[in-house]
Amino acid sequence: MVNYYMFFFIFLSCILVLVSGFSRNLPILAFDEGYSHLFGDNNLMILKDGKSVHISLDKRTGAGFVSQDLYFHGFFSASIKLPADYTAGVVVAFYMSNGDMFEKNHDEIDFEFLGNIRGKDWRIQTNIYGNGSTNVGREERYGLWFDPSEDFHQYSILWTENLIIFYVDNVPIREIKRTKAMGGDFPSKPMSLIATIWDGSNWATNGGKYKVNYKYAPYIAEFSDFVLHGCAVDPIELSSKCDNTTPKTPLIPTGITLDQRQKMENFRKKQMQYSYCYDETRYKVPPPECVIDHKEAERLRAFDPVTFGGSHHHHGKRHRRSRSKLKDDDDVSFM
Repeated sequence: MVNYYMFFFIFLSCILVLVSGFSRNLPILAFDEGYSHLFGDNNLMILKDGKSVHISLDKRTGAGFVSQDLYFHGFFSASIKLPADYTAGVVVAFYMSNGDMFEKNHDEIDFEFLGNIRGKDWRIQTNIYGNGSTNVGREERYGLWFDPSEDFHQYSILWTENLIIFYVDNVPIREIKRTKAMGGDFPSKPMSLIATIWDGSNWATNGGKYKVNYKYAPYIAEFSDFVLHGCAVDPIELSSKCDNTTPKTPLIPTGITLDQRQKMENFRKKQMQYSYCYDETRYKVPPPECVIDHKEAERLRAFDPVTFGGSHHHHGKRHRRSRSKLKDDDDVSFM
């Protein structure tokens, strides 16, 4: 019996080590191996190494790129360096969506980076939609413990059947568990990975008070270290190229370790600035999955009111893909 427990302890320790370093061991793709130009003409530039890309916003247009495959669950990541100086009104997004195929009941998992006036920090926003549930935004906003315009930092999404986790530099910052109360609001259809830069002047910075100033253009967002580690899906049949016999890589986490959970809790206490669960203006009764913490609610009241821009597909950014149209049926110092 002692040997059994010793074996179990060693096995569990190995798994935790693998999980803690998972993203550093997954294959990095060249841009052309995983992504294609979505929109923006010459505002997307692939660098000579083929593994990095710049997308820019100027007075003429923004830019974006999209994964060549649809995915049904997986781990998806990129290292991103955001524009510096005055960036009010600028939105950089790294997200999953199927809005080009399911216009009325699309899903999304969003990272959005919201620019700011000079001397103020970028903010990061996460959100999900399921089955077209855009009338129930599940946004959260945070500060960061670093300047995201000074260097590259890794932003990652883990999406499984019952769990979504957002990571920054391998630190989980938000965990969303599928609950019965959410119904169809949990993303459940195959999605593409998309990255864009665009003008969100009407809402992104102080509710639209500060807008994009094109004398500072072009605004350039840099992307590298692309990871697309998921179950690819046929875009016509929506049939998976994976099956139950496909081995699961031990490098993909299935949840959050105790150490990661402590880091996530510390991050959220220090950096979270808004949660939809406490927005009494939008929701007289919090959405059913919310667990109310009155101390957290009191702390968040100190931050300015928040204005949202809604789904990505409400910003004149719907750029159709070249697919047949389907029918409707996102060590750190504070630890």
